[in-house]
Amino acid sequence: MLAAGIAPGGYMNYMNTSKGLAWAGAGFTTSAAVVYGARRMRSKRVPELETAPHVDLERYQGRWFEIARYPNPFERRCAKNTTAEYTLGKGGRRVVVENRCTTEDGRGYSVRGRATVANRDTGAKLRVKFGPFGSADYWIVDVAPDYRYAIVGEPKRKFLWILSRTPSVDAADRATIDLRVRAAGYDPDRLVRTPQDGA
Repeated sequence: MLAAGIAPGGYMNYMNTSKGLAWAGAGFTTSAAVVYGARRMRSKRVPELETAPHVDLERYQGRWFEIARYPNPFERRCAKNTTAEYTLGKGGRRVVVENRCTTEDGRGYSVRGRATVANRDTGAKLRVKFGPFGSADYWIVDVAPDYRYAIVGEPKRKFLWILSRTPSVDAADRATIDLRVRAAGYDPDRLVRTPQDGA
């Protein structure tokens, strides 16, 4: 997540600041994992990833719940309630990102980062940075007209997050999301559901 993912974003992936566990996520949720993936896949050619034609970042800011994600090592300790909170800075060029999750033993993890708008024409491409890790792409692949859900990814398609304003999405929205995910070159069958209990 810009995240949540990114997180986004997009979306939306967390970090234990005392132990250095970074996770990508809701997200705007995303930087260390995407950097790692981009380096691993640099030699592979993939079709250009299309993003949403326009994202109003004022409407995009706020809290997002991570609904599902591609498996990644940076969220392995996050058992449930993964979220991303985005706050647009003055001038609309920077976004403060705060990602949270709950571990198996009930502890909370959180990390703060920042994102920079990389494409002001669409608002759909950002670069996200958490702590000492390098910045990474946070691309908003799609967003619902009323901003009730968003799809966040990156150009190599190694990472993907589905974000929602609510802890769940209905069947119709999930079907639409899966179609958009597949059209963007992702495999929706790889998505892993993120448990949300509304906490």
